[in-house]
Amino acid sequence: MTFLLSGVNAIFGRIGRIASEEVIIQLIKSKCIPVLIYGLEVCPLTKFDLKSLDFPVNRFFMKLFKTSNIQMVNDCQVYFGFDLPRVIIDRQSKKFLTANVNVS
Repeated sequence: MTFLLSGVNAIFGRIGRIASEEVIIQLIKSKCIPVLIYGLEVCPLTKFDLKSLDFPVNRFFMKLFKTSNIQMVNDCQVYFGFDLPRVIIDRQSKKFLTANVNVS
């Protein structure tokens, strides 16, 4: 999770509030999230593990939109098409299992 936070802080440090929220979200989505979830589709994760992966993403949205309302954060994530790590990992795990079951 520190990779995500350091990546987010680096992006904020470089571009600050100059770029639009859409650009910042796209940078986080393409540069930071892959680092956070790399290889996790093959690991057995508990619900707690998945929630702990979602936490820094939710905090990033709270910081970006200057809110502590989780419903507003969820709405922003839907609006910008930003999947939480647990959703991405679930999708990749199913893809991984399907590919490996068909090979055997």
